Amino acid sequence: MTSVYKFLLRTTTLVGAMTLISRVLGLVRDVLIARLFGAGIASDAFFVAFKIPNFFRRLFAEGAFSQAFIPVLTEHKQQINPREPGALIGSVFGLMSVALFAIVLVGILSAPIFILIFAPGFVNGGEKFELSVLLLRITFPYLLFISLTALLGGALNVYRRFAVPALTPALLNVSLILCAICLSPRLDEPIVGLAIGVLVGGGCQLVMQYLAFRGLKIEWKVRFRADHSGVRQIFKLMVPAIFGVSVAQINLIVDMVIASFLITGSISWLYYSDRIIEFPLGIFGIAMATAILPTLSKQASEKDSLAFRKTIGWSMRWVWLIGVPAAAGTVILAAPILTTLFAYGEMGQFDIMQSTQSLAAYAIGLPAFICIKVLAPGYFARQDTVTPVKIGIIALLTNIVLNLVLVSYLDHVGLAIATSLSAWLNATLLWVGLKKKDLIVGGFGGRLFLLRVFLATGLMVIVVSLFTKPSQAWLYLPVLDRVTGLTLAVLIAMVVYFGTLLLSGLKKKEILMQ
Repeated sequence: MTSVYKFLLRTTTLVGAMTLISRVLGLVRDVLIARLFGAGIASDAFFVAFKIPNFFRRLFAEGAFSQAFIPVLTEHKQQINPREPGALIGSVFGLMSVALFAIVLVGILSAPIFILIFAPGFVNGGEKFELSVLLLRITFPYLLFISLTALLGGALNVYRRFAVPALTPALLNVSLILCAICLSPRLDEPIVGLAIGVLVGGGCQLVMQYLAFRGLKIEWKVRFRADHSGVRQIFKLMVPAIFGVSVAQINLIVDMVIASFLITGSISWLYYSDRIIEFPLGIFGIAMATAILPTLSKQASEKDSLAFRKTIGWSMRWVWLIGVPAAAGTVILAAPILTTLFAYGEMGQFDIMQSTQSLAAYAIGLPAFICIKVLAPGYFARQDTVTPVKIGIIALLTNIVLNLVLVSYLDHVGLAIATSLSAWLNATLLWVGLKKKDLIVGGFGGRLFLLRVFLATGLMVIVVSLFTKPSQAWLYLPVLDRVTGLTLAVLIAMVVYFGTLLLSGLKKKEILMQ
C-alpha cells in the first residue's frame, strides 16, 4: 500500500471519526426534537426554516465554493511566493463577508417570499406560514457564519488539518440540544428555541474554525480585492459548480416544495428519514470526499494522471465495500432504527410507519449518494465544472419528472424514490464521463470483487431478516429491548458480511490496491 493510500485511508478514518461524533450528537438532537415536537405544524415549520439557509450552505459554502476554492488554493500554495495563499484567503474572506451580509439581509426582509418559493403549500396554512416566516428570519444569519466557517475549513484541509473542520459541526448540535432543553420550555412558542440554537451554533462554529485557522500562522489580512486572479478563478468555477455538486440538495428542496402540498407531517417524515441517511453518508461518503479532494487537486496540478486515476479507483472500491451493505442494512432495519430513535413522546406509531417507508426509499440511493461525493471531486480537482453541470441538470430534470409521476401514487414515499433514482443516474453519468476521459481505473473494483460484495450483502440480509422481529413488534418493545435488539442486529450484520467476504477469498490488497 503506497504512502498516498495510507494517507487517504488515515485521513478518511480521522474525518469519519470526527464526523461520527457530530452525527451521534445530531441523532441525539433529532431524537429530542421528535420527542418534544413530533411531526406536526411546529416541526414542519422549523424544518422548512432550517432547510432554506442549510440549502444555500450546501449549495454555495460546502458545495460549489469548496470544490472551486480548494483546487485554486492548492495551486497558490505551491507557488514560490509564501504570501500568495494568505493574500487569496484574505481577499475571498472579505468579499464573501460583504456578499453574504447582503444576502442575509435580503433573506430576512424577504422571508415570506422564500417560504412561498420553498414551501408554497404553507401559504394557506395560516399559523404554519407565519411561524415558518418567523423561524426563517431567526435562522437565516446562520448562512453567513457557516459559509465563512467553510472557507476557513477548506484552507485547513489544504494544509492537511482535517480534524477540526470535521468536528466543528458538532457545535451546532450541542447548541440545538441545549436550547431545546433549557430555552424552549421558557418561550411562548417553544420551537423558536431551536431557531435560536441554529444561530448560536453557527457563531460557535465560526469561532472554533477561526481559532484553528490561526494555528496555521498564515500571513493574511481581510481584503476586498475582486481583481485578484485567484478570486476571479474561484468565482468563475463556482457558478457552474453550483449545479454540478449540489443536485442532491436541490432534489431534496424539490421534495420539500411538493411535500408542502401533502398532509401535515410529510415534511417531517422525509426529514427524519433523510437524517438517518446522512449518518453513513457523512461518516463515510463526505469523509472520503474531504480526504481525496486536496490529493486529487495536487495530482492534477502536478499533471500526474496515473496517480489521479488510481486515487479515484481506490476510492470507488471503498464506496462499494461500505455503501452497498449500508444501504441494504438500512432498508431491512428501517423500522427498528426509527422506532429505537424516535418513537417517543409526540412521535406516534403512524409517524414511524410513514418515516420507515421513506427511509427505505432513500436507502436505495445511498451508494449513489456516496458515489457522487467521490466522483464529483474528480472533475473539480481538474477545474472542470462544465461536465458536472450538464450531468446535474439532467439528473435534476429527471428527479422533477419522477416526483410528479410517483407522488400521485406513493405520496411522500414517491418523492424519496425519485431522489434515489435520479441520484443513481447522476452517479452513473459522472462515472461514464470520467471513464471516457480515461481518468478512472478499477472504478467498479472488478467483476469478482463486486460479486463478492453483493453475495456477502445478500447473505447478510437473509440472516438479519431471520433474526429480527417484524416492524410492528418493535413499537411495543421497552426502550432497553429496542436498543439491545438493534445493536445485536447491526453486530450480526457486520459479522456475516465481513465474514462472508473473508471466506470468499477477498484479500486486503484487493481493497487497498497494493
